[in-house]
Amino acid sequence: MSNVHISPIQPGVEVENATTLTVPFTDYDEAIAVLGPRDAHLRVIERQFDAILVLRGTTLAITAQPQRAPQVLQLVEELQRMVRRGHIPTIDEVRYAASAVHQERAEPANAVFSEVVLTTHRGKQIKPKSAHQRAFLEAMQTDDLVFAIGPAGTGKTYLAVAMAIAALNSKLVQRIVLTRPAVEAGERLGFLPGDLQEKINPFLRPLYDALYDMMDLEKVERLLEKKVIEVAPLAFMRGRTLNDAFIIMDEAQNTSPEQMKMFLTRLGFGSRAVVTGDITQIDLPTGQRSGLVEVQAILHAVNGLSFVRFDDTDVVRHPLVQRIVQAYDGYQQGHRGSAP
Repeated sequence: MSNVHISPIQPGVEVENATTLTVPFTDYDEAIAVLGPRDAHLRVIERQFDAILVLRGTTLAITAQPQRAPQVLQLVEELQRMVRRGHIPTIDEVRYAASAVHQERAEPANAVFSEVVLTTHRGKQIKPKSAHQRAFLEAMQTDDLVFAIGPAGTGKTYLAVAMAIAALNSKLVQRIVLTRPAVEAGERLGFLPGDLQEKINPFLRPLYDALYDMMDLEKVERLLEKKVIEVAPLAFMRGRTLNDAFIIMDEAQNTSPEQMKMFLTRLGFGSRAVVTGDITQIDLPTGQRSGLVEVQAILHAVNGLSFVRFDDTDVVRHPLVQRIVQAYDGYQQGHRGSAP
């Protein structure tokens, strides 16, 4: 027997000028997958659209305002198609899709994402979770150089690492190179204790974390030992030419224009590069230009590369992170507006 909770319409709860549409499910299992355990997904959709969703038997009744009811219907049908393709949506995926449709940032068919980039060693499927993530994925598939710019938590680096591993597994590239500026501006490694590897590891840890999340620990260590995967500070890229490689530079907002040019000219035959960064979190000394800011003006008209820009609606971490990003953006805009 299903554990789907069949909620009666609460007394006194009405939707003004309501329209009711219905969605039939194949069986209770499909209904559970779409509506979520204990109706968790159903509640998200209800709150987002001020709608009432009631499951009777295997038929879902959707009651909402006339302009909203068709949106809810199409959203539920897209989730249903996802389930029939073998993927059970998570509450975060439903939350994003409902928000995107409600704010008319995406049609229902484009708000539910089912294309899988990579399946991790734990069986987790990695796939785009927002419209900008999908655009980022498509850009990485078509262009040899892609810039992903946006706030923390939007999945820029994580999705790029997933694409790199997928390209390596498919033998589209022979190795993966992951890099980032080691420290602010001058990369002052000498002030840190330990040998060189111990000095740079803290700055490269986020890249290692992404690798270990997607691949078995022993496999990562073996590929690192064989130099099939290389994780190194940006300073180590100087003078090299990287052929048949998938290269990712993270935290690119902390590069100087000279460092950015140096990195971009490392690209060799059969290689592709992804540059990620957040221009709202530049740690360079006051007066130092950011290579990521400058490169947008320099390369905006160059063919064969793409710029993908993320915003707070793409945050795929804890829902509170999205609200924090929005609050900071609002504060900074107000602060600039009040400046003399």
